[in-house]
Amino acid sequence: MFLSVFDVFKIGVGPSSSHTMGPMVAAGRFLDRLRAAPFSAHGLRATLYGSLAFTGRGHATDRAVILGLAGHKPDTFDAEAAEESLATITRTQQVSPEGLSPLAFAPESDLRFDFDQPLPGHANGMVLEALDAQGDVILSETYYSIGGGFVLTAEELAAGAAKEEGPPVPFPFKSAAEMLDMARTSGLTIAQMKERNEAARGTGPLKQGTLRIWQVMKDCMDRGLESEGILPGGLKVRRRAPGILAKLEEERGRNLNAPHVINDWIGVYAMAVNEENAAGGQVVTSPTNGAAGVLPAVIRYWLDHVPGASEARVPEFLLTAAAIAGLVKFNASISGAEAGCQAEVGSAAAMAAAGLCAVLGGTAEQIENAAEIALEHHLGMTCDPVKGLVQVPCIERNSLGAIKAVSAASLALRGDGQHFVPLDAAIETMRQTGRDMHAKYKETSLGGLAVNVPNC
Repeated sequence: MFLSVFDVFKIGVGPSSSHTMGPMVAAGRFLDRLRAAPFSAHGLRATLYGSLAFTGRGHATDRAVILGLAGHKPDTFDAEAAEESLATITRTQQVSPEGLSPLAFAPESDLRFDFDQPLPGHANGMVLEALDAQGDVILSETYYSIGGGFVLTAEELAAGAAKEEGPPVPFPFKSAAEMLDMARTSGLTIAQMKERNEAARGTGPLKQGTLRIWQVMKDCMDRGLESEGILPGGLKVRRRAPGILAKLEEERGRNLNAPHVINDWIGVYAMAVNEENAAGGQVVTSPTNGAAGVLPAVIRYWLDHVPGASEARVPEFLLTAAAIAGLVKFNASISGAEAGCQAEVGSAAAMAAAGLCAVLGGTAEQIENAAEIALEHHLGMTCDPVKGLVQVPCIERNSLGAIKAVSAASLALRGDGQHFVPLDAAIETMRQTGRDMHAKYKETSLGGLAVNVPNC
């Protein structure tokens, strides 16, 4: 089992990795198939199913699909160019992706939402079709956006999403128990084992790559701490991070801070990221967009408030967190549409707790304990975004998730790593809970807060 740190932490665009980034990626993959096809298409059609249909407009899935079919990609997304493309497509009723002739695409009729029956493979399903001049389908592909920006075709999903590809890695742990055993046997830290696995797969320069990831996270946070106004989508949610930061800085200057105010610092860092994500800004999946604020908030807390912290150790933090993400993704889920918010903010908190514990000098056993504590106390959390927007309760949930992550790491460091509930048991419990959770609580906006508070 191998999941690269660069797969866990992907640079993309808000507000959702599964509903925005994933569909855009799927559209790009479909264009690649068309470029390789021995025939020319006349037009395109897209149909969204399940959670992609129910919360698609709130998560900007419609925009993502249209822009993806026009050739835009999450990692190079330019907001101004995207708006120009959307205006042109609306006017001309066609998309003009690079390497292909213009293709007929009328957003009002060729982008469909099917609310009746989800596709069998995953809650986030979509079908993309190429049409000839008579409107007959000449190429069709089913895609599933399985969380964190990961996309599989129906065939790939059936073959097994976790299948091994590429050369073997020196530390192929598939569970936390195996991870701990390999750490004891090798004498290496979790981050060092992860580093050797990355090297074996040739994923690229780790130090430069991980520091770039942190730079994008930090830039996103800084934008969120400075930007004011109302978030898009109709809920009229006001950005709060700049105002909270101003009050915190004023109180700190007057020495008015009580010890518990450190939680407000941690929380405002997370809120800044998720307000920026909700506005459609550039963000890093950690492991998803909806949970993108937890981990960078904990890193910022460590760097700005913990004596002895250094950015030189951020790669160690990210590698440790990525190891935990791999265990969660392959043994349970990181998708809110599949397992609720426990799979998103819960996974993010486990990752952040593990990373913080590592850079604070924790042993492998303490790191595993920190991740378990953080995940255990998110079990059962539903995904019930009001109006399908990644705003309420998502922004505050990231704030509290970051605070829990710091507390989990601190609690684990007070012990020797021995504890009652193993991380593997918490992950399996999350999988079972997600399987049993009613669909209306899994990113459909059909239950929970989404139907019990005014949404307009």
